[in-house]
Amino acid sequence: MNRARLSPVTNLRVLSSLQPSSYLKLSHEVNCELPLKPVVLRQDLPTTPAEDHKKSSLIVRLVHKFRNFLSIYIFEPIRISCRFMYLVILFVPLIVTAPVMLVGKRNPERENETSGSLWWYDFLVVQMERAGPTFIKLSQWAASRTDLFSSEFCRVLSKLHNRVDPHPWSHTKRSIEAAFGGRSMDEIFEEFDKQPIGIGAIAQVYKARIKPGIHGMAVDSANDGTSNHTESVEVAIKVLHPRVDKLVARDLKIMMFFGKILNWIPMLHWLSFPQEIQVFGDMMEKQLDLRLEAENMLRFRKNFAQNPNIDFSTPWKAFVSKNVLVQNYMYGVPLKYFMNSKVNSVYDEKIANIGLNGFLHMLIYDNFIHADLHPGNIMVKFIQPHAKPIGDRLIERFKPTKALEESDDIVRNLLAVKDSPEEWKAQLLSLFEQGYQPQVIFLDTGLVTTLDDDNRRDFLDLFKAIAVFDGYRAGELMVERCRTPELVVNPEGFAHKVENLVNRVKSVTFQLSKVDVSHILASVLSMVREHHVKLEGDFINVIISILILEGIGRRLDPELDILKEAVPILRSLGTQGNGRAVLEGMKELPAGGGWWLKTWFLLEARKFWMDALSFKTEQELFGEFAYFDLV
Repeated sequence: MNRARLSPVTNLRVLSSLQPSSYLKLSHEVNCELPLKPVVLRQDLPTTPAEDHKKSSLIVRLVHKFRNFLSIYIFEPIRISCRFMYLVILFVPLIVTAPVMLVGKRNPERENETSGSLWWYDFLVVQMERAGPTFIKLSQWAASRTDLFSSEFCRVLSKLHNRVDPHPWSHTKRSIEAAFGGRSMDEIFEEFDKQPIGIGAIAQVYKARIKPGIHGMAVDSANDGTSNHTESVEVAIKVLHPRVDKLVARDLKIMMFFGKILNWIPMLHWLSFPQEIQVFGDMMEKQLDLRLEAENMLRFRKNFAQNPNIDFSTPWKAFVSKNVLVQNYMYGVPLKYFMNSKVNSVYDEKIANIGLNGFLHMLIYDNFIHADLHPGNIMVKFIQPHAKPIGDRLIERFKPTKALEESDDIVRNLLAVKDSPEEWKAQLLSLFEQGYQPQVIFLDTGLVTTLDDDNRRDFLDLFKAIAVFDGYRAGELMVERCRTPELVVNPEGFAHKVENLVNRVKSVTFQLSKVDVSHILASVLSMVREHHVKLEGDFINVIISILILEGIGRRLDPELDILKEAVPILRSLGTQGNGRAVLEGMKELPAGGGWWLKTWFLLEARKFWMDALSFKTEQELFGEFAYFDLV
């Protein structure tokens, strides 16, 4: 007679699920060699934990799906509707008062705008501030798009300030403790200033001092090599505002709705509002994830690792989350103090050259460009790169924070005399005599620009127009490669305007330091706007960055020459790998890329002649023969 056989493992599993009475019954049947009957648990027997979990999981999933349904199809539309009504209340007065822009006396000093327009621009700024973080960021973004809007309109928008109240301390505390793995604030910090040192549209920043043990964990991940595990370290902590991501998402949906409506208006079609809103939305999404800012920071540090004149903060990767960014606190003198000083310092020219050189390195060499460069995001500190006595070097080897402490002390001393021009100048002169060199610090790496092949080609063609003076062809190429070439107004006239502009540059040839490159690019953007030549946002970002940086540089050094600063970078790029970079670059560029070599040679020749003629102008020596036609 056949009988059922159970493996030991199966027996163990079955027995473990039975009560004592069932066990005795089963044992008796097996011992009597009776066929094993299916064991049916009584209804009153308890279920297994796995079954309980399965049932509870099913209930949880159903509840979760129901809540999602309510949130997506009921509550969120209600919230969007309420937000929509609030924005209507804010912006209807702007629409009603828009006709005032047609009246009033024109002001020649402000691009011939009417007094009514200037009043309306100021009114717009006030309403955009009231509309919240998304519209504040939108205004700041629009202020940089002189290819779409008038320069005066952009200038007024650039004055917009964040009117954002600090979010509650409870949100900051909860976010930071979550980023540090659930540790309490007392376990993490020796000191924490609850008063934010900066409040922006989407986040606020605190200053704190982290305990040595916590710092040791971060040093291993950051590998910055600037501190040891036994010291506390000052950090800057950025925390996103609560629910700012949801608010931005709602605002973007509303913007897209109106953008699609405006796109139906023929005279506005060239502006491509839906595409521009998408670009703006992508930019906002990047700023709402602080992990991306940390990754950008690390990449910049890698790109400039061999450049002692430029520095970026170090993120603490172990404690970076979507909502929290922890980074080394950077001591530096804000660049605005150098720009606004009533006296020129011995470092002004050097600082201008370092900043411009850094940007050109990002643009030409790395194709990874800081897209939010303005004086508020640039600081300066001072280091002593020259050889030191062996005793000092040994001390710094075993105590690497010594050099940092010296630099921080210098910064504090300079900030203490920033309002006294003579003391400011004297301290900087003293540092110069001791061999200290400026180091430029770039902050806020949340926004970066990387040019794709088409945009990089377009930019280099514009660079070519300035460097080898082929303006008409550059104008043609800009029309051919723009987003909507069929909507361009008078393409021939646009090309001729670019040609005339470049010819004015050609008239001063080697004295390009006398040419305001930012004025040239601003003129190009004005032409682009007038003729409806729709360029890509990344391309415009690069041009705007050049405008800002050259403007900053010329405030510090009126003789700043952007093309002269490009020579060492082009030389390095061209000679790396035994010249392979030149050949590869030429293959990637239009018409065989021969102009790349021409541009490099032109700038090298120009630099040589400017050095040779440092005491006389080229007009005095060569007159009209000063120009070398390399085209």
